[in-house]
Amino acid sequence: MLTESAIRELLDFSAPDPVLSIYLNTEPSQGNADAYRLRLRNMLKEVNLPLDIAAIERYFSTEYNWSGRGVAVFSCAPAGFFRAYPLAVPVRNLVHVGSKPSVKILAGLLDSYGGYGVVLIDKQGARLFSFHLGELREQEGMLGEAVKHTKRGGASTFPGRRGGVAGTTRYAEEVVDRNMKEAVDFAIHFFEENRIRRILIGGTDENVNQFNGFLPKSWLSLVIGTFPMSMSASHTEVLNRALQIGNEIEIQREARLVEDLLTAAAKNTGGVTGLEETLAAVSSGRVQTLVLVEGLRKRGYHCKETGVITTDKERAQSGSEGSFIPVADVVDLAVSAVMRLNGGVEIVQSTPAFEKAGGIGALLRY
Repeated sequence: MLTESAIRELLDFSAPDPVLSIYLNTEPSQGNADAYRLRLRNMLKEVNLPLDIAAIERYFSTEYNWSGRGVAVFSCAPAGFFRAYPLAVPVRNLVHVGSKPSVKILAGLLDSYGGYGVVLIDKQGARLFSFHLGELREQEGMLGEAVKHTKRGGASTFPGRRGGVAGTTRYAEEVVDRNMKEAVDFAIHFFEENRIRRILIGGTDENVNQFNGFLPKSWLSLVIGTFPMSMSASHTEVLNRALQIGNEIEIQREARLVEDLLTAAAKNTGGVTGLEETLAAVSSGRVQTLVLVEGLRKRGYHCKETGVITTDKERAQSGSEGSFIPVADVVDLAVSAVMRLNGGVEIVQSTPAFEKAGGIGALLRY
């Protein structure tokens, strides 16, 4: 499974020799192993790194089982570096040769599928799930005190008569409250251990609302949606529903993010748009959140000594800022640079307004 530490290793890896990065979509519903092997060979035709190609072909021939929906492979044979990550979510096909592993697609996957926590709640207990990149990473459950609607005292059992049912239900309500509080405490511990970034809660409206009522504001802010679901649902059912809701909500969130970015850039209040302006902010370490449209790629130049990334050929060739080398994709370099400084990366769907602004921008730290 692709973990945060694995991504950090990719971000930190550096070698004097080129790194070959391959992303291959292996969605079973869209082809078979033979078709994907052929696609891989075609993708590698223009690559002149025979040792890396041999290592990648060896992996697909002897190790990859073709049961996933995608795979990411990174190779730098002279440095003895080879990493392969089967994925439970589809990816866009890509071959990339550069000075570092290409992590732009991984950033998009983390943005869309990373760090989901799901709670199924009822009056007695909870089931908790942690999904990461389309895979079940962890699941736990807790069961509180049984809720028994016991008649107490001499109150009438008929609503509306003297005494009503208040005396008979108070004890049950207290039990439910205790169970909910225990479920919230249990869930918070689970969220913290699994580094949950977004939360979905399933159950009846009554149970979900009561659970949310006990959830601290800091965690309540991570709840992106709720949905009806049985406590006996399978983890596959939970995952599919969570991803469906998550994707719908993510589209709405992305639209608000782009709108906020465009406004901040227009008012010059902590935001920039346009490729060169954004690269300048990345180069100076000022980016808090990098925002870009899916599939954006641009050739440009990079100075390893200063960290400057640019598409300006004259600036790169002037020699006044250091020694620049051509790179196939400055956007990918920008993504890596932001992630190494623990900044956020948001891969969003294209809109006419954002495309007009260059399809890339950043919210700034300062």
